[in-house]
Amino acid sequence: MDSELLSTVLRLTLALAAGSVVGLERSYHGRTAGFREHTLVCISSCMLMLLADYHVSHLKLGEQTFFLDPTRMAQGIMTGIGFLGAGAIVKDGPSIRGLTTAASIWMIAAIGIMLGMGYYLAAAAATFATFNINLVFRLMERNLALELYAHAEIRFARSERLGEPEIRAIVEAHRGVPSGFTYCVSGDGRWFDYEFQIKTRYKEAFRELSEKLADTPAVVQFSIVPRSD
Repeated sequence: MDSELLSTVLRLTLALAAGSVVGLERSYHGRTAGFREHTLVCISSCMLMLLADYHVSHLKLGEQTFFLDPTRMAQGIMTGIGFLGAGAIVKDGPSIRGLTTAASIWMIAAIGIMLGMGYYLAAAAATFATFNINLVFRLMERNLALELYAHAEIRFARSERLGEPEIRAIVEAHRGVPSGFTYCVSGDGRWFDYEFQIKTRYKEAFRELSEKLADTPAVVQFSIVPRSD
């Protein structure tokens, strides 16, 4: 078996392994772009860079040889992956989801490019780092006192609405900091709606606030939507 074939098999196998490791973590956490998608992206990126690396021995026409610039090939790959990553980003109400998955897809494409060019040590380090950023860092974030945000909407009957100071007092009593209030009269003047942001450091604050609002007779309807990845 010649060296080119051995190198090709090795690089594609490593691309399969790298894509699988990172993709399995995404699939485990229920992300749309998971195991299969990450593996396909990594292998396809690797294959295109193999074309750029070994094209001299294959792309010939008589005495004329065609040359491909590997850097331009990599640039084209990453441009295409940008569109794929954008498809993983979804606006879910006021929240944006899929940013981590989009970044992961972009990273796994870069790993595939490195494997396609034979940079095994850098690709292995990048795979290890990506897996730990997606998995271990997630566990670390759960134990950090991070600021949490949510978008809140509360509807009152117009004649029974609570004033903004009262809404602020309720939120602050449940360890939240409200900000960015907007106001709206809807339903032919029947409803008065508040929209605002809530900041807190306590994961239970949103649940406790929702229970309080559910027990407040004047509240006709409400929603509290935490922001997440």
